[in-house]
This record gives sequence, structure tokens and C-alpha cells, in this order.
Amino acid sequence: MRFPGSLGRQFNLYWGGQTVSLVGDRVTVFVVPTLMIFVLHASALEVGIVAMAQYLGIPLLGPVAGVLVDRWDKRLTMLMCDVVRLVAVAAVPVAYWCGVLSTPVLFVCVALISGATIFFNVGYLVAVPTTVPEDKLVRAYSRLEGSSTVSEVAGPSIAAGLYHVFGVAALLVDAASYLVSAACFRAMRPWGTKAVQQGSVWSRLVLGFRLNWADPVLRRVVIAAVTLNSGGPIFVTVLPVLAYRGLGISVGVFGAAMSAGAGGAVLGALVAPKISDRLGLGRTMAWGLLLHCLVGLGILAAPALPAAPVIGVTFGCYGFFMSCINVCSAPIRQSRMTAENQGVMHAAFRTATWGVIPLAALAGGTAVTLLTGSLGVLDAARAVMVGGTLLAAFSFLPAVGIQPLLDRAKQFEGSPA
Repeated sequence: MRFPGSLGRQFNLYWGGQTVSLVGDRVTVFVVPTLMIFVLHASALEVGIVAMAQYLGIPLLGPVAGVLVDRWDKRLTMLMCDVVRLVAVAAVPVAYWCGVLSTPVLFVCVALISGATIFFNVGYLVAVPTTVPEDKLVRAYSRLEGSSTVSEVAGPSIAAGLYHVFGVAALLVDAASYLVSAACFRAMRPWGTKAVQQGSVWSRLVLGFRLNWADPVLRRVVIAAVTLNSGGPIFVTVLPVLAYRGLGISVGVFGAAMSAGAGGAVLGALVAPKISDRLGLGRTMAWGLLLHCLVGLGILAAPALPAAPVIGVTFGCYGFFMSCINVCSAPIRQSRMTAENQGVMHAAFRTATWGVIPLAALAGGTAVTLLTGSLGVLDAARAVMVGGTLLAAFSFLPAVGIQPLLDRAKQFEGSPA
């Protein structure tokens, strides 16, 4: 029996598993730095090191993951990635109960999760078209985006509540979410079987980077994204240190502030298409980059103003403009590439632009540690977050030239042969 509006059992299994997993992911993202600060009494440097591990798989595995997964059974690959992540997440509370939990243990567990996620996300790109008909793709992506939005908004509050009640055992919720996701993949009919591709792994890797640099629009998008990710992760990495140690707010209050802030990202996703229709994709992206960075300076209003509202409003604006950037970036890049090269182009783009994030996270934690002795943790955290924000703001400069290039290409396409 099929209910009205249903997209079929295959998609419903996939959607259900991913919805549960997305909420679980937010638990781990919130709980790990909280655990480090309150249980391990970790320094800002150690928090930065573990934050670096969260993205370490991108520069190390990103270049080859896209090529390899295309040659593997994608359904089986995604199932095995869920199993790896389940074990890595569950290992954290087990290590705590055994009295061996430490920063190196957390680093290894987070790095394993990161590596498995890289391979998982490659399969994620092709899963939906294989589970629903082409005329229902928009509805399918809308439901997945809705699940992602719900996890972003509700996730931090759920994570804070779980940590308050269960402590480190809250991570078992994320482990269980991977079990649900794996079970859903197991219940699906086979799809995404391995394909035979032309060319060697190395030639496909080189092609992806070459395509991103040869196209003038893609080159500007890459430079802008690298600049943004050189400063933005500093802000995000240092935020829990500022909140817990500098401003002294509780886990529950911080979780509520983060959830309120995620509402800005939801609003941005809704209005960004209308803004881009009026301004153009390139212009909206450029101004989104600049404003996304500058609103981060709002964090300086605390502690003169109540910390929780300051974090909530600042992060809400931060998320709003980040959504504007993301909504514009993907269609700009897709419009510049043929269908057969979309995969390697996106894989190379992700590797180049996200590869700087581990270094930025480490730099943020290191800078706070070095400055705390002379400034105190509050002023050290604020100074480092401002520095990261201003560095990221330079991403506006390469992005500002994207719209003229897009307009020129459109005029060329519309001119008579």
C-alpha cells in the first residue's frame, strides 16, 4: 500500500535512515568539545587539534574517494561507512568508562568518523536519483533538505539535553543512529553497483583540479572558498571555549543559543533564491561572503550584553549569510561543467577548499592557548575569533568578479551564431 505523496519504499528507507543519522551527528558535534572542556579539562589547543581531526579526511582521502567509490558498490560502501562510524563513536564512552579517554583517543575516533564520512558523502550524491524517478527528484531533495534543517535547528538543544541527563553516554545516541541508517541500507534493494570508468585513478584526479583552475569562474569560487575556510573555522572552533570558559554559560544555555542561531540558516535557505533572482548568483554570493564574515564581529557585544542572546543572534546572522553562499555556489559551479565531469570537479573543489579547514581549526586553538597567559581566556578567544573573521572577509575580493563573468557568458550564449 502506498500513501499519497509517498516516494516509494526505497526512498523512504533511505530518507528515514538519513534523518535519524543527521540528528545523531549533531549530538556528536556538540558533545565532543563539551566533553573535552568539562571532563578532560582540555586546553584550547587540544580542542583545536580534535576539531582539526573532524576535517582531516578531506585533504587526505578526498582526492581519491570520488574515483574509488565510483568503482565500488555504493550501497554496500555507505553501509560499511555507517558501521565504521558506529564503532568510532561508541568507542568514546567505552574509553571513558575504562578510564583511558584522552585527547589522542578522541583525535583517532573523530578522524575515523571523518574518513568514513568522506566516502559516505560520495555515495550520497548518487543515492537519490537511483531510488526515485526523475520527475520526483525535487520532492525527494526537498524532504532530505527538510531533515537537514530540522537537525540543524533541533540538534544542539537535543544534544545539550542528552548530555545533561546522560553525560558521555549521550554519544551512544549517535552510535545508535548509525545502526538505524545501516539497517535501512541493508533493507533496501541493491542499487549503485560498481561501474567501469575510462582512465586511471590518477588521470581523473588531475582532471578534477585542472577543470576547477582552468575555468575563470570556478577559479574565483575556489579562491574565495579557500580564503573563507582559512578564517571561518577559527571562529567556530574557538566558540565553545569562549562560551564555556570565557563567558561561563552552561551547556543547556549554549545548546539553546546554537539552536536559535540555526534558525537563521533556515531563513537564509528560504530567501536566498529570491535575493539571487534580483541580484544574480555571483553578486549574492559575493555580498553573502562579506556579510557572513562581518556579522561575526557581533560576538564582541558579550559580555557587555547577555551572552546567550548575543551568541544566538550572531550565529543566526552568520548562518543566514552562509546559506546564501551555499545556495549560490553549487549552481554556479554546476553551470560551468559538463555532466560527465561533475563528480571529479566537485571532489577536487571539496578537497581544495575544505583541505585548509584542519589547519585553520588548529591555528585557532593554538592562538587562544598562546594569548591566554597575557590576555585571559575571554579576551584571547575574542581576539582570535575577530582575527579569523577579518581574514575570512577577504573572500569577498575574488568573488566580486564572478557576476560580470556570468553576465558575459550569458550574453555570449544569447548572441546570434
